[in-house]
Amino acid sequence: MTTFLVCLFAGLGAGLGTGFAGMSAAAVISPMLIAFLDMEPYQAIGIALASDVLASAVSAYTYGKNKNLDVKNGLVMMVTVMIFTFISSYAASFVPSNTMGGFSTFMTLLLGIKFIVKPVMTTKETMAAADPKKRFVQSVVCGIVIGCICGFVGAGGGMMMLLILTSVLGYELKTAVGTSVFIMTFTAFTGSASHFAIGGMPDLTILILCVISTLIFARIAAVLANKAPAKLLNQATGVILVILGIAILAMKYL
Repeated sequence: MTTFLVCLFAGLGAGLGTGFAGMSAAAVISPMLIAFLDMEPYQAIGIALASDVLASAVSAYTYGKNKNLDVKNGLVMMVTVMIFTFISSYAASFVPSNTMGGFSTFMTLLLGIKFIVKPVMTTKETMAAADPKKRFVQSVVCGIVIGCICGFVGAGGGMMMLLILTSVLGYELKTAVGTSVFIMTFTAFTGSASHFAIGGMPDLTILILCVISTLIFARIAAVLANKAPAKLLNQATGVILVILGIAILAMKYL
């Protein structure tokens, strides 16, 4: 029963974070599995990234269906992110476990505060006016940074991707989240596959429970997010990120 409840609540937090904000499930699931089920951190991150795959895919489908997904420009970043996710995931296997995962927690909290205090109100018209060549170069450079974070830190890259898409590449929020989860579907698959190949298969019961619960709540969140006005979505996203950030910090340090 304990395992079921931990996986359910981990999936709840991760699913809402993914569907509303494109947040990686690794930011929520891995610390919960480590804290409450005493799981080895490298395996926990692998399960969290595996939970990201279907949750991000169904979220990307929902955003794409509502025309809030930029596949063309997202592909450039995706390829770069995938390459560096695999490389950095391999490097992470040689790093002490306690160095992983902390970065994403603070990123979640700070980004949540940013969305509440300074909402992203960019329009699609403004987004379309950007210089394609400049965006291509930015996407490659940013993809390298995100890939290293995804594989090495275990953050999935979701928070960094959302920050970069809105602040650096000038995306409006819904398109940024839609593009983020689209990219994260593939980066999470690459990261989880390499984690399992290097560290072995995890507990299948925990894996299945986390994947299913994250998928369900991500779908619900994505549907709600696409119906919300931009300002309300900013506020809802910010509140969810702040709550999740505080909850994860509490689990780690209290």
